[in-house]
Amino acid sequence: MPQPGLVPEDRERLRRGRLKMMLVLLVCALPVVASYFTYYVVRPSGQGAAYSHIVQPTVPLPAIDVRTLDGRTLPLASLKGQWLLLVVADSRCGEACEKRLYLQRQLREMMGRERDRIDKVWLITDDGEPAPALRAALEATPAMHLLRMPRAAVAAWLRPDQGRALDEHLYVVDPVGEWMMRAPAEPDPSKLKRDIDRLLRAAAGWDKAGR
Repeated sequence: MPQPGLVPEDRERLRRGRLKMMLVLLVCALPVVASYFTYYVVRPSGQGAAYSHIVQPTVPLPAIDVRTLDGRTLPLASLKGQWLLLVVADSRCGEACEKRLYLQRQLREMMGRERDRIDKVWLITDDGEPAPALRAALEATPAMHLLRMPRAAVAAWLRPDQGRALDEHLYVVDPVGEWMMRAPAEPDPSKLKRDIDRLLRAAAGWDKAGR
């Protein structure tokens, strides 16, 4: 509808400005949309449906701060720009937790040259201290983030499979900051690797290593 007070030339400039803004937004979103279309529809590896659960619609990183183990705070959104492999557990981290952390590390290393596009994150859901040996081992590995995030905040963002606990899964967040995949509990490492490899290849056109 014509806007009162605008001469035809002003209305035309306004229309062109809106059109340019829409084109810019479309250009920015197109690579992400294309990569997910490739993953969900084209299936570049020809292996059929994903082994992991694909989250639809995807869920953005919550707009909250998390804490490092030395007490510094940082926005959770600062992790954007890399693929994230998330493990959720309290600081006690029993045997099952340690297995998931080991799997997390192995999955990243199995990506070969593409591993620099992936960061590992342990979301620690309490105020306790991880075992010194475990903390030292994790902090010595590349691209590892140990961050405290209240369990309630994690549970409001991530969802386990029906009948499973939040801690039983490994979660995947894309570089845009969207939680988009959940590995099965006690996953088959080779099948999970295949899913992650597909994602990296599908996003190769727009996602590069580093933030």
